[in-house]
Amino acid sequence: MTSVAGAVLAGGASTRMGRPKAFIEVDGRTLLDRAVAALTDAAIDPIIVVGGDQAAIEAAGHRFVPDEYPGEGPLGGIISALGAVDTDLVVVLACDLLAASPVAVTRLLASLGEGDVAVPVVEGRAQWLHAAWRRSAEFSLRTAFGGGERAPRRALDGLVTVEVFDASAGSYQDADTPSDLPPGAR
Repeated sequence: MTSVAGAVLAGGASTRMGRPKAFIEVDGRTLLDRAVAALTDAAIDPIIVVGGDQAAIEAAGHRFVPDEYPGEGPLGGIISALGAVDTDLVVVLACDLLAASPVAVTRLLASLGEGDVAVPVVEGRAQWLHAAWRRSAEFSLRTAFGGGERAPRRALDGLVTVEVFDASAGSYQDADTPSDLPPGAR
């Protein structure tokens, strides 16, 4: 049986949002709690939160893992997640997903097959911060990072990528600015 961990990336600067995205509440739950719940509901354990406000994350009952490369972009967060667990696979979600879905997580895992990473593609765009990674990809990602790469999509040299085409775009919608939030979010 393959072991799977979950990781929520919460270390971004949130400059366009103007405040930490992880703790924005939508319908009475923080975006961080919603992402963790999607992983939990997909029967994934353990779940870690990479980067962000350690005290606030731990106070919310989540397991915090420091981002090895704070301020260096999402690839550093993914590498940190892969290096922090001892499972075969890691599902990595951004903390700013508005409607993270356990169904979408399960679909990614089921689609991975012999690939190194399964990534949903919505409206022609790969959603790198909602992907399932083999931990064995860590070395290649670290090599690309060491060479100056900071974007996941450009760090895939030698890795087998499985694209998962999904019509349910709502599962991947993120909130980058206050105008991306639904009414009543706080």
